[in-house]
Amino acid sequence: MLESKCIIIAGEEAGPKSNKMGGIWNVIDAEAKNLANLISKGIIDEQKVPYIIVAGPYYGHTGSDWNKGQNRITDMSGLEEIESEGEIFETVEELKRKGIDVHPGIEYVRGVKIIHLMFRTDDFCRVSREYKGNEMCLASMIKAEAFDFIGLDSMTYESMGNGMEYTHYLNLSYAISEFVRTLVTAREKRSQKYEDEAISEFAASLMPAVHVSLHCHEFGVFYALARLKKLGLSVKTVATYHATLPGRSSGHRSIQKIRENDSSWDSGVPVNHAKLESLSAYADVVTAVGDSTRKEIKLFYGIDSVVVRNGIDKEDEEIEWEKKTMCRQKIQSSLSEKIYNVFDSKTIPPDRIIPIFSISRIEIENKGYPDLLDSLLLLDRMVKTEIDAGYLDENYRVICFIIAAHGPKTNLPDNFPVNLPEEILVGEEIRLQQMIKARGLECSKIPDGSRHVAAVLYPQWISDHDGGLNLRPDEFMAGCIAGVFPSKYEPFLLTGLEAGKESTPSIVSKICGFSDALKTLKRLVMGMGGVIVVDNINSSYLESIADYALAMDYFIDTYTDDKVKYNLLCQEANLLARDMNWEEPIKTYYELLTGTRME
Repeated sequence: MLESKCIIIAGEEAGPKSNKMGGIWNVIDAEAKNLANLISKGIIDEQKVPYIIVAGPYYGHTGSDWNKGQNRITDMSGLEEIESEGEIFETVEELKRKGIDVHPGIEYVRGVKIIHLMFRTDDFCRVSREYKGNEMCLASMIKAEAFDFIGLDSMTYESMGNGMEYTHYLNLSYAISEFVRTLVTAREKRSQKYEDEAISEFAASLMPAVHVSLHCHEFGVFYALARLKKLGLSVKTVATYHATLPGRSSGHRSIQKIRENDSSWDSGVPVNHAKLESLSAYADVVTAVGDSTRKEIKLFYGIDSVVVRNGIDKEDEEIEWEKKTMCRQKIQSSLSEKIYNVFDSKTIPPDRIIPIFSISRIEIENKGYPDLLDSLLLLDRMVKTEIDAGYLDENYRVICFIIAAHGPKTNLPDNFPVNLPEEILVGEEIRLQQMIKARGLECSKIPDGSRHVAAVLYPQWISDHDGGLNLRPDEFMAGCIAGVFPSKYEPFLLTGLEAGKESTPSIVSKICGFSDALKTLKRLVMGMGGVIVVDNINSSYLESIADYALAMDYFIDTYTDDKVKYNLLCQEANLLARDMNWEEPIKTYYELLTGTRME
C-alpha cells in the first residue's frame, strides 16, 4: 500500500514573511526550514520525503487583519505555485469547493519542498452551510459545532472585548483541521465512489494513505487539534506553549504563584482565549519552551508537558566583523546627525556614541523597563564619575534604544527617533516615554553633557525602511555594542539569542528561559563573559538595578579600553547562539510527531 507522511506546523502568526522579530512566526519558520535541512542532510532518513506544510492565516489587503493596529498583509510573491496534481493539491481544491479560501505556495530549502497554506477567515460569514438540517453561514456552523463537540460558548466569548480575535482563532483552527480531515479521509472517500468492491480497492490503491502529524504553536490554533480528536481521526498532535495566558497576566508575579502553588487567575486573563489554550489537553503531547512555562501549564491547567526549548539559526561559524563595524558606524553617524538637527547643538563625534539596545513587546512591567531605566540612571552617574576621574573621554555618550511598539508606523517625522512628538505615540508607548522623561533620560540632555546616558524610545517595527535608522533587525543588533534584556516574565527570550547570533554581548535576567544554558557556555574570558545573567529572582530591586548598571558599564569599559577583550566577549555571545541551534529541538519534535526515534 502506498503511504506518505505529512507534517503540518500551524500557528496564527505563520506567513511566508514576518513583520515581527522574535515572534511565533520566527519559530514556525525555523522549525520548517530546519526540518528540511535535516532531511536534506540525511539526518532524518526517510524512504519517501515527508510533506512539510506551514499553515496559518491569509491577510490579503489592508483591513483584513483582525488586529487593525498591526495591519499585517501576507506576501507570497516569493513562492512558487503548487503543482496541479497530487493529494495536497486535490485537498486544497476540495476546500475551495466548500468555500474555504486557501492560498498555497511553495519554497525550497536545500532542495526540500515546504508548502505554505494560508487560510482566509474573514469571509466565513458569507459562506453558506447546512448544519443539523439548518441553513446558516460557515462562521455560525463552526461555533455550533464547537459547542456540540467541547462546549465552547462562542455566543458569550465573541461578545467580549476581544471577541473578533477569538472568532478569528476559531475560524482558523477549523480551516486547518478541515484541511487535515479532508486529506486523511481522501483515500477512503475515493474508494466509496464505486459499488464494485474490487474496483473500489483498486481506486483506493492508486492514492497513498497519508499519515498526518500536526504541530500547533500557541492557543490560537489549539482548537484544530481538539476538533480532530473529537472527529476520531488518527492524527498525531503536539501542542506547544511559548507562555501561558494566566502567566502573562501575572507577569513577574507568576514565579511567586508557582512557589506558593497558587493556581488562581488574575482578573486580566482573557477567559475566551484561556479556554482555547486549555484545549491543549486534547493533544497527544504538550511541550513548553522552558521549565517555568512547564510549571505554569501544570499550575494553571493541570496539564503535564515536556520541555523542548527554542533554538536559533546559526550555521556560519565566521563572525562578520566588517558588518558589525559598518552597522555600528551607520548608527553612530545617524544619531550624531539627528541629535545635532533636533537640538541645534554642537556635534557629538560619531565614534564617541556608544549604542546599546533592548527590544521586546510593549509590556512595561513584564519586560522590566522600569528596572532598565533606573539602571540607566545609575549608569549615567558611573559614566560621569569615570569622565571626571579621567578614565573616559568627556565626549562619550551612551544611547540606549528601547524598541517597543504597538504596531508599525508610517509617515514618521524627520530625525526619528530622536525627534519623537507625543502625537505619534499610542497606548503604553506614551507611558514609556513619560517614564523616560520623568527620570531625565531624554536625548535633549545629551549635547551639553548634563546627561551622559540617554534612553531613546523606538516605537516602530525595525526594518531597512522603517523611517528611523533604516536597518534590518540583524544589522541593528550587529551595530550595537550590547543588548539588555531585564525581563521579569520571559519564558524563553529569543531576542537574546538573536543578539548572540550577531556576536553582540548581552545582559539577561535570570528569569529568562535560556539562562541555565549559560552554564555550559565555553568561556573565552575569565570572570564576566559575553552573556551576563542578573539575578532578578532572589536579589532585591536595588541589587538588581545595580547589577544591570555594572554589567552595562563593564561592556562599555571593555569596548572603549580593550578591543581585543571586547572581541572575545563578542565571540562568547556567538558561541552561545551556535550551541543553542535548532538541530536537537527539531529532532525531538520529529520524534514526538512521527514516533520515529532519532539517534
